Amino acid sequence: MKQKLGLAYREGLVGYLFLTPVFVFYAIFLVIPFIFSLFLSFTEWGGFDLASIRWVGLANYRTLFSANSTFLHPILTNTFTFAFGTVAISFVCALAVAYFITRLRWEGLWRTLYFLPSVTTVVAIGNIWLYLYNPTNGLINELFTWVGIPRQNFLQDPNTALMSVIVVGGWLGIGSSMLILSAGLKAIPEDYYEAADLEGGSLWKVFLGITLPLLKPSITFVLITSFIGGLQSFTLTMVMTRTGGPGDATNVAGLEMYKQAFSFGNWGLASAMAFVLFVCIMIITAIQMRFFRQGGVESY
Repeated sequence: MKQKLGLAYREGLVGYLFLTPVFVFYAIFLVIPFIFSLFLSFTEWGGFDLASIRWVGLANYRTLFSANSTFLHPILTNTFTFAFGTVAISFVCALAVAYFITRLRWEGLWRTLYFLPSVTTVVAIGNIWLYLYNPTNGLINELFTWVGIPRQNFLQDPNTALMSVIVVGGWLGIGSSMLILSAGLKAIPEDYYEAADLEGGSLWKVFLGITLPLLKPSITFVLITSFIGGLQSFTLTMVMTRTGGPGDATNVAGLEMYKQAFSFGNWGLASAMAFVLFVCIMIITAIQMRFFRQGGVESY
């Protein structure tokens, strides 16, 4: 008995030794930065010189939630609007595309074509859409002129700037969401559809009664990861608007953190913003998980 316990102990020790590089990597690039960022959120620091760090307690958080702060509105409001908007566009379009291409010939070709924008850099995508949105000679405004609609200043008008960026973000997310949803559709046994055909079920009834419930694990994964990505996004906004303008019309939390840290040297305030956003992401993710688990999905 003792020999078996000793052997099991040695095997477990060897296993942990093999995992040591993973633990070290995890500690260096996640745990230590997380703890340091949490510490910075209670300090005032301009960066680079660690000796200049000054403890200020909850002052950064009080600044964020003060009456004259722009963090809650419009920055955090824009962040949630951007996340909800991009997820809604990408999910609905991806679900429709995945559902129909699984019934087409050359499915792999169509899947590749729709996925290509997802492997293209956000900087390239943003600059292409800048040309499309150009108020003087952009393709979209040229089409508007052709059908008799006045030219629009998509990214210069505070009323349309955020929605214009949301459209690009939603379009950019279609490919990756489509790939996951199409894989989920392929995993649904054909027996269910054959039985529905024998019963004379319509396409819409089959979709609501068979496809949607059995696709729930894939839908859960897509919505949660897409929403987290939307809340963390800032690259697309920075490429298309540079500073989140006009004014703060397109400014989101990720971009504001970047500006506070690297442009203004307010690392403590930027860290506090990051942890407020972290808590928001945790709450939204927990709500999503609870909502989708209510259906009794076996995979979760």
